[in-house]
Amino acid sequence: MANDKLGLPSKERRALIRNQVSHLLWYGKLETTEARAKSVRSQAEKLLTLAIKTYEDTAKVTKTIKDAKGVKADREVVNDGPAKLAVRRKLMSYLYDLQEQRKEKESKTAFKARTLGINHPLIEKIFNVYAPKYDARAKELGQGGGYTRIIKLAQRRGDGAQKVLIELI
Repeated sequence: MANDKLGLPSKERRALIRNQVSHLLWYGKLETTEARAKSVRSQAEKLLTLAIKTYEDTAKVTKTIKDAKGVKADREVVNDGPAKLAVRRKLMSYLYDLQEQRKEKESKTAFKARTLGINHPLIEKIFNVYAPKYDARAKELGQGGGYTRIIKLAQRRGDGAQKVLIELI
């Protein structure tokens, strides 16, 4: 069933899977049908594996920066290494760009301070949260993969399709 066409033309099917993978990685769980969940799991685990293999590839670079008064200062900046940069670009080309939302009762200034310098929050979340977590899990258990689980729910009322909850472990 994982290679099922989901009853959609290829363009729409790819867009659906991209959307659901993006939402799974952003929110950590997703409720959908069983066939869709299997396709989403396959794609999400491939993307997470790429990120896990390259998240530590960084390079320190010294940059000369001019301030408002024209004074030059050298600053050390941590950039992505070539492998991590390639994976970052691949993730950015596949996933939809979900943006950070303001929390309840959060002021505009607090929101701007929290999101300052983050252009692609989903990509940053994958590299800074999921990759270290799943890499540590892989070293602890001695195995890679298995980042998602599918829990069966009730059947959908209209057509009897099996509903499932897919979530990141």
